[in-house]
Amino acid sequence: MAGAKLPPSAERRAHDMGGQPGGPVPIDPQGQPVFAQDWQARALAVTVAAGGLGKWTLDESRHARERLPAEDYMAYGYYEKWMAGLATLLVEHGLVTMDELRSGQLAAGGRQRAGQHDPVPLTAAQVRGALARGGPSRRPDRTPPRYACGQKVQVLSPESAARQPGGHTRLPSYAAYQTGVIICHHGTHVLPDSNAHGLGETPEHLYGVCFCATELWPEQVGSTDEVCLDLWESYLVALDE
Repeated sequence: MAGAKLPPSAERRAHDMGGQPGGPVPIDPQGQPVFAQDWQARALAVTVAAGGLGKWTLDESRHARERLPAEDYMAYGYYEKWMAGLATLLVEHGLVTMDELRSGQLAAGGRQRAGQHDPVPLTAAQVRGALARGGPSRRPDRTPPRYACGQKVQVLSPESAARQPGGHTRLPSYAAYQTGVIICHHGTHVLPDSNAHGLGETPEHLYGVCFCATELWPEQVGSTDEVCLDLWESYLVALDE
């Protein structure tokens, strides 16, 4: 699928690859292991366990991976990105130092420093329940939704939506400046753009917005496909605003 064209001022980030030219997605045959290599399972376990320290949010961890240098982001595999993002978070939150990461050994006093951040760990029996509960993002509705089902809206650019320049956003570039129709209201949810930067949850109404594929990618002449995105209220403006 060819990519939607953005105005010259809109800069696409390395991780924002939605709608860009690509090939077929390989599907592993049934019966293949979940993890291609053993270290990938350990990478997942370590990342989830570190998240249990409660020092960062899910949105902050996503942003840590997105902040990788473009050349590294494109070269790393999926779980390599996870480990690189985790390393960033551990250093930024004072749990380890860069020298300790390089050497694989805690420096003098390192265990004491790490112990100051260590909550009571989950037992193996508690892990399954904790993962099943996840981290629900739904919050009580404190204001009425601005938009109604059937209403036409225009999408802002990721740069305009993000709460910090170059900061985290869940708005894909291919939807920038496009016109869609509200098809559902999901209630109020944590705003990732704020939560990723320690600015609080600042919950907003979340909507399902439908777009014609031919408007996103005009070269798809004759297509009847539609693309539906979940977008926060601050990503949108009514056409008459």
